[in-house]
Amino acid sequence: MKTSFHDVRGAVAVKWTTGWLMLVFLAVRLATADTSTAKPTVIALPPGISGWEIQQALDSLPFTGGEVLLPAGRIELHQPIILGRDSLTLRGEGPGTILHLADNANCPVIILGEPINAPTQTIRHLLVTGFFIDGNRVHQQRELWRMKGEGSQIRNNGITVQGVSDSTVEHVTITRCRSGGLVTTRNVRRLAVLGLESFDNEFDGLACYQTEECLFADLNLHDNPGAGISLDLAFNNNVISNAVLAANDLGIFMRASRDNQFLNVFIRGSHHYGVFMAHTERPTANGWGQVPKTECTDNSFNNLIAMNCGGAAFRVNNGTCTNNVIIRAKFDGNGKGGLSLAQPNLVTVQ
Repeated sequence: MKTSFHDVRGAVAVKWTTGWLMLVFLAVRLATADTSTAKPTVIALPPGISGWEIQQALDSLPFTGGEVLLPAGRIELHQPIILGRDSLTLRGEGPGTILHLADNANCPVIILGEPINAPTQTIRHLLVTGFFIDGNRVHQQRELWRMKGEGSQIRNNGITVQGVSDSTVEHVTITRCRSGGLVTTRNVRRLAVLGLESFDNEFDGLACYQTEECLFADLNLHDNPGAGISLDLAFNNNVISNAVLAANDLGIFMRASRDNQFLNVFIRGSHHYGVFMAHTERPTANGWGQVPKTECTDNSFNNLIAMNCGGAAFRVNNGTCTNNVIIRAKFDGNGKGGLSLAQPNLVTVQ
């Protein structure tokens, strides 16, 4: 049964024992609900607009926030669209609204949060929905936005989310970005990413760092030279549900990830592993050593399918990655078999 984000919008209470999926649904819905009686300010932009005019419209919304509506058609961007304060919505008309990064722009397409290297505040109640994002990577020269100073640590992704909570990205397609498709980082909480397609980006379709209590559902991540999903730093207490990961280098790459639920994930045709799980390593005087508290533990995979991958379906690369559970898995046609463990009994299979 496919779970809808909106199935629980009428719920009034939920117990922890019902699982993180329902908890995240409820938390994000309640946090982003508009409980005011006043109608929000809406600015509808005409065809032929520029990226600068989109930013001007967002910046002109009142302190209480509002919504900017974009028309169908191709919109050429020479700088990122930034949603850098609370309660802003950017809405397109679906795949016909194309945000195209101009040649040599060398920037992200959309930034949710403060556009600085280390955000100092948390931005809340953002919504972006209904776009096709083309990062035009063959005409971009670098992965980082700026060469030095502020922005020099921000990568040129389709959507960069940093220092954001209680927000939503839905019904977006992202392709051909110079770094990743959608990337969350720097203390992201209670974000819902729904209906994301991400393909042919330089690295990963979806990458998450310092991200907690979020929901990622109805994902189609394919043909990325990196991973379909990369989870590489403090990815904890999240839910990934109803995801198809096809023809990426890796299906799921994960380190430093704890207490996450993966529900109904279908991986096929990865060039290497379906799922690759490890701890982070760094060079020491005695060779490579483990970085403390970066192992993958207490994650569950329910209804996991991995087929026709070049390596093993599920590889646990380090003995520190323990207490992970696989429930009702199907592994078939993988080049190096199903489970591949650094040592016995690292995974419980049910």
